[in-house]
Parts: sequence; structure tokens; C-alpha cells
Amino acid sequence: MLLPPLTPGRIIRRYKRFLADVRLEDGSVVVAHCPNTGSMRGCWEPDAPVEMSFSDNPRRKLPWTLERVDMGSGWVGVNTARTNGVVEEALREDRIEKLSGYREVRREVTCDLPGHARSRLDLLLREGSRPDAMIEVKNVTLLDGDCLKFPDAVSVRALKHLNLLLEVTGRGMRGVILFALNRPEGRCFAPAEDIDPDYARRLREVVGQGVEAYALRIRHTVDAMIGDGLVKVEL
Repeated sequence: MLLPPLTPGRIIRRYKRFLADVRLEDGSVVVAHCPNTGSMRGCWEPDAPVEMSFSDNPRRKLPWTLERVDMGSGWVGVNTARTNGVVEEALREDRIEKLSGYREVRREVTCDLPGHARSRLDLLLREGSRPDAMIEVKNVTLLDGDCLKFPDAVSVRALKHLNLLLEVTGRGMRGVILFALNRPEGRCFAPAEDIDPDYARRLREVVGQGVEAYALRIRHTVDAMIGDGLVKVEL
């Protein structure tokens, strides 16, 4: 997926969850929108190189958006709004072997199932040789040793998605949790049990009952993000 034109800088601080001060190459400082609901643990430090996109939309309060940070080993994608588009592109191009062979890919699918609050899952695959697949995508940037982990903060919402995927599986569809590994390090994916033990426990439970869990590496180039192969999931 091609990115918009990017401007380099150095991050000064992240604060109030969605704001970051960034110093541009000319020395001026701008406030950038940080579109990431997680803690961004291990994804930034003062003076780390960053790249931002710029919007001239007059309705926006902040024209700059923080896109990615280099923590020393390559770009870490921190704009979670990009992740689903990268995954969708990989699915349409049949680059995820475990989820290939479907003719239709739909985004933002509403689920209204008995016993569950009305909610959305990120992607739906239809018209394939296997049952339709409902997919929830999670952006993963937390590096712990040689594994990338999720979540980086306790997430009740993520736990609800696991239960919804299990319900989908029980109705004859494929329920899939896809962890998008949005940084270059790490040989594997594992749940962050020390941060959210309830999520780690439930993930193992639902996978044991038929939910599929995959980890897709997202690779950053000069001007794009690419879904680039599955990584081992260790539960």
C-alpha cells in the first residue's frame, strides 16, 4: 500500500495519548496527531527519527500525522488507521496463504449476533472454496525479547472480539484473529500475558475451540507498507 508523501523529523515527546511534538529538519517544532490508541510502549523515545504525513484539509485541527518511528532497526508503523488497508491489499492479492482463494473481500462488517452487542469486525472473505471468514486485525508493535506481543495495554474491547470470533466459528464460518506485526524485529508472535493475562488466557481458549490465529509481518519500504509473510504464533 502506497503511503502519502512523508516528512522526516525527530520526536520530542508523546502526550495526552493522541499528540506528539516533532522537530522538523529546519529546527521548527510541530504538533502531530498520533493515531494510536495503545500505550506505544517501546515505539518511541526522545529524538527518535520519525516520518509524518501532511493534510491541507481545513477541517483538521492538526495537519500533521505521525506515521512511523525508527527505534534503531527500521520503521515501526504507529498509524493504526493504515493497518487494515495493508491487510486488505494482501488478501486481495492472495499473499496470505492461509486466507487465499476468496473472490470477495469486504471491509468493516457489522456483526449482530444473539448474546453479543452489535459490533464490527474488520474484514469478511466470501466466495471461496472454504467457508466465509470473518477477520479481526490487531496492530502489533510491542517487542519483548525475540517476540512481538499484543496487547500493549489491558484491552476489554480486544477480549470481546475474541468471544465474537468464537461465536462466528460456532456458526460454521471461519473466525480469524490476524496480528499485524508492524515492525521488523521479532521471530514470533505471542500474547502479552504479563500485561493482559485475561486476553492471553482467552486467546488460547478460543484457538483451542476453532478460532484461527495468524501473525502477518508488515514490511516498510521508502514509500509503502506491504504484508509480507506469516510469522510463527506461540500460544
